Amino acid sequence: MASYLLTLKALPTNRNMKYLKLILLSSLMVAVISVTQAQVEVSLGLKGGANFASVDVNDAAATWKNKTGFHGGAFGLIKITKFAIQPEMIFSQQGSKVSFSGQSFDANFNYLNVPVLFKFYLAAGLNLQLGPQFGFLTSAESDYNPLTQTSGNTDISSLYKNSDVSVGMGIGWDLPLGITLDARYNLGVSEIQNSVALNATRNQVFQLSLGYKLIKIGK
Repeated sequence: MASYLLTLKALPTNRNMKYLKLILLSSLMVAVISVTQAQVEVSLGLKGGANFASVDVNDAAATWKNKTGFHGGAFGLIKITKFAIQPEMIFSQQGSKVSFSGQSFDANFNYLNVPVLFKFYLAAGLNLQLGPQFGFLTSAESDYNPLTQTSGNTDISSLYKNSDVSVGMGIGWDLPLGITLDARYNLGVSEIQNSVALNATRNQVFQLSLGYKLIKIGK
């Protein structure tokens, strides 16, 4: 009987339950206010635009020049006050124009790129961007073979590595209505050639992008 009475006393009374609900509600309000004051934003969106790509290679037989392509994919954004991290997954047309023996050829490299950009916001949505980019080669075709130095449509994917590492740096502008603009330069830091017979080769890509935030939570 005594233990039963102790159990009853241990149970919360209606008054204690009111206090508990008040504490929980107050804690929730404080958390919401803290997140609001911290200016946290979480967004998901799509982006795409133009590539102006080339490869940095010392080739005595041919001249490698800029080639125009496109890129497109998805991005996420986690922003806290003036700082943000923006991971992306982007399909990117890269490569180069090749001049050889008075003729012009195309070297087409397609990549699936995963940039992870760290952003610092200045004012009015303007931001600076810097971070690594990890690329995965999906195809490589050319009508100029850099190994044999001959012309002819060829799958040259075996001559190049499946992965690439670059450093992305640029400037962006977050506009009203969820629109974003980016100008970014991706500088290859890893060599992409897969044959000792080829000279050191690195990707270089300048990108202009237009994006739209499909989902936005927070400020």
